[in-house]
Amino acid sequence: MKKNFALFIVLAFWTLLPALSQIQPAPDRAEGDGQYGRLILRGVILIDGTGAPPIGPVDIVVEKNKIAQIQVVGYPGLPIPESRRPKAGPDDKVYELEGHYLMPGFIDSHGHIGGTGQGTPAEYVYKLWMAHGITTVRDPSAGNGLDWVLEQKKRSAGNEITAPRLFAYTSFGQKAEKPITTAEQAKSWVNENKAKGADGIKFFGASPEVMQAAISENKRLGLRSAMHHQQLDVARWNVLNSARAGLTSMEHWYGLPEALFEDRTIQDFRLDYNYQNEQHRFGEAGKLWKQAAAPYSEHWNNVMDELLALDFTLDPTFNIYEANRDLMRARTAEWHPVYTLPSLWKYYQPSRQSHGSYWFDWTTEEEIQWKENYRLWMTFINEYKNRGGRVTAGSDSGFIYQLYGFAFIRELELLREAGFHPLEVIRSATMYGAELLGMEKEIGTVEIGKLADFVILEENPLQNLKVLYGTGAIRLDENNQPIRVGGVKYTVKDGIVYDAKKLLDDVKVMVEKAKAEENIILKQPGLDWE
Repeated sequence: MKKNFALFIVLAFWTLLPALSQIQPAPDRAEGDGQYGRLILRGVILIDGTGAPPIGPVDIVVEKNKIAQIQVVGYPGLPIPESRRPKAGPDDKVYELEGHYLMPGFIDSHGHIGGTGQGTPAEYVYKLWMAHGITTVRDPSAGNGLDWVLEQKKRSAGNEITAPRLFAYTSFGQKAEKPITTAEQAKSWVNENKAKGADGIKFFGASPEVMQAAISENKRLGLRSAMHHQQLDVARWNVLNSARAGLTSMEHWYGLPEALFEDRTIQDFRLDYNYQNEQHRFGEAGKLWKQAAAPYSEHWNNVMDELLALDFTLDPTFNIYEANRDLMRARTAEWHPVYTLPSLWKYYQPSRQSHGSYWFDWTTEEEIQWKENYRLWMTFINEYKNRGGRVTAGSDSGFIYQLYGFAFIRELELLREAGFHPLEVIRSATMYGAELLGMEKEIGTVEIGKLADFVILEENPLQNLKVLYGTGAIRLDENNQPIRVGGVKYTVKDGIVYDAKKLLDDVKVMVEKAKAEENIILKQPGLDWE
């Protein structure tokens, strides 16, 4: 029992979650136009998600929820001959979008729907996601309970609610009657999990016997898996162990530096370290990559090559730790005053118990350590991509000052910082996300026969990813005055066209109402002003 104490902690926590953290489900859908018998999007510049460069003008024909035709209709700067265009019938819906950019719907590979600790109703979370072009989300842990997520998944699939397409990955051992300590118990739980309708499992850690049995059985059943390798178990089970057992993807980066150790077997923890003290946990984590093998060394290359051979997916979620390297930037992001609920803002504040609110005494020294941590981490991720590895885009929002939707766009910027070409960034956010879910035949790229999930905007996102933020990007007009440009204009999910800016306005109203009801303004920690 002692060797499974870490798993006991996780099980105890997740057994309570359905009762403690079940948020308000989304209301019936009141937004979106369509589906249409035939929808024509005219004149777009297409970024198809495969890594191919943009091409346009293109007309795209959607029949109900499927892409039926993609037609190049002319040349940039020249009038489009009507003879080259798909003809519109009297009952067809036509959007004139000449000069707009169209991409596949984004896939957030690590998106929690929220909990009562954050005070985030599902409608708030979903609309922030959809307003940023996110049409599919993998929910790792199903923190509101598997039944709750599966009901929301079903309603989203039927377009009864305004929400991305959802995939429910339960936390390993969730709702188990007692701690799982044997291979037989692990296999039994995994089979029960599939029978309940889960799409996969998120692991945190357990004994090697339990991990091996659970991951391999899950794979045998055809389900997928993710893992946050907790420091409580990573000394005996790192990313290589997980990948060899059949894990689909690793989340964040825990367990990867440990696989890269050469002159040690355990992280060089401070000697008064306590995992329950999150400043210890995250402060020490900022020193971890420096303890791993040097980039491009023999061991570094061997670990990477083995992960590549196993077709393993890396889902780094760079954005969720960015406050560690620049706390003020994350805390003062311009969208917080308008789009962050006061309950969520309260959750973010320095606290000894709110997960990810560990700012007891965060110093310049910690930030500098984390900047070096990012440099080494990004080097591995970028080279993994260069050698043909799959890297996806996930946000892990609702923690550490990262707001749903906005944080996903920041993740795209951080992939760019890591060395990805903008087209590689978009591919990670679309095609590779679909492959991770096993949905590459249905979503992830703009191709005939696939579901009509699109992101449409007036600016070129390859030139400036900031135009994807709901708050847009700053530009000077002809009068030398700053203006805002960009923001997603339309999010199309399953052939239904949503006004993305209207979705953001709905969120703004929710926040204003909550502030009025609570008679509160968002203040910076320890200050009397916003």
